[in-house]
Amino acid sequence: MKMKLLAASLTGALLTLGAAQTQAFDNRVTVGAIGGTTGVGADVSWRFHERLGVSTRYTGGLDWDGDYDTEEANYSGDVSLAAGALKLDYYPFAGRFFLTVGAMLPDMEANVTGRAKENGDFEFDGTTYTASDVGTLNGQLTIADGVQPYAGLGWRSSHESGFGFFSEVGVMATNVDVSLSSSENYEANNATFRDSLRREEQRLEDEADELSVYPVAVIGISYTF
Repeated sequence: MKMKLLAASLTGALLTLGAAQTQAFDNRVTVGAIGGTTGVGADVSWRFHERLGVSTRYTGGLDWDGDYDTEEANYSGDVSLAAGALKLDYYPFAGRFFLTVGAMLPDMEANVTGRAKENGDFEFDGTTYTASDVGTLNGQLTIADGVQPYAGLGWRSSHESGFGFFSEVGVMATNVDVSLSSSENYEANNATFRDSLRREEQRLEDEADELSVYPVAVIGISYTF
């Protein structure tokens, strides 16, 4: 009987302590300025429970030029990256470290120009086409758009009011798409070239698909209210 009373007392005490801790947790909002592999922007986080929070962010403005050569053509591209995100953050130790999952809304693409090799010709599927007939190959490479799943982990330096530090790394799924056309619209009058151009698009997609996820890494400073 005494053991039952003791167990009941301990259970009641633990429940009371747990309720007190829940009530004592002060949910806060944190805003931050961040930069990383998807550009620069802002992050807002609401931690409404010692182990749970939601966050959203937007980054953009990251642009660069790149070159890529194949046996068929020499490509150059202007890459533009931007992405929004809405995530659920889980703090497994009720501290600063968190795991996060959610959705990203990326706008990642490149305007691509393909030029003939040094001999002045394109060669597709064993057939040679002169640059004077084809002109250049113009197109667009989409790395990711629409809604894409995201998973990552991160660290917020403090949940207390004031300035802090923020970092996060993760991966986002990609959906690569390539579209090409010739500046002289040569494919409109040459079915063989048109079919070869479609196969070239697929080859480029297959090579880009080797990167099935896009690495996301951001750091920043924040202020908790």
